Amino acid sequence: MRQARRYALAGLLFGVPLMTSAAADAPAPSLGAHVFLGQGEGLGVSPAVTPAMETQANGSVFVIFNAGYSNNDGSPVDTYGNRWKPLGHPLVYADYGDRFDVRAYVATAGKGGPGHTVSITKRGEPKGELSLPFVEVRNASRVQAFAQNYAEQALVVASDEITVDGPATLLAFWWGDGGVKRMTATPGDGFQLIDAFLQLPDESGVQGAVAWRQVDAAGTYRVHWTVAPVQGAALWIMAIR
Repeated sequence: MRQARRYALAGLLFGVPLMTSAAADAPAPSLGAHVFLGQGEGLGVSPAVTPAMETQANGSVFVIFNAGYSNNDGSPVDTYGNRWKPLGHPLVYADYGDRFDVRAYVATAGKGGPGHTVSITKRGEPKGELSLPFVEVRNASRVQAFAQNYAEQALVVASDEITVDGPATLLAFWWGDGGVKRMTATPGDGFQLIDAFLQLPDESGVQGAVAWRQVDAAGTYRVHWTVAPVQGAALWIMAIR
């Protein structure tokens, strides 16, 4: 997919509470369970349901993305009845007549357990391509900061910056827009790739990659992705505390 527009958004969610003794002794946030569902064009089913994973009973923040047809915009539903809220706004693949976009959702005060799945009802294109990563961050209560931007095609594309005031789990998401079916997307800046859908079926699909980094101190962070073949991308980075 190709994109002519550029969007940018940075956000700060919720206030930062004063540090208490209990908060100081609380375990640091950490990466939990994660999966990535990729449905190829014409091969999809509705609802789209992620593979099951085991999440923490409570005390987690959950993040998902819905990347695919814009009219497959059903609200996410998960096994444990968590409340999902949009994170930012959709980034649209404009070269396709606004038919495709990428949407992020977050659930705080998350409840979990065994057999945890997330599903999205595909109201517009039930058989259409859709990519759906599902990531847990344990011992966390909020998304402190996030940024989203659309990077023009280049060998290396960069997210916008976010700033955090203490230890955090950082998540980064890359959504390529090239009309290719085999590619690589490698994060830098201390981030590690954890999930990806980069080898697409012949029928096509929505390419995506997920990376994370644990930081132990306050600071300003971003991520650079090295991509081949060259293409533009919708990018998200977020700090969860």
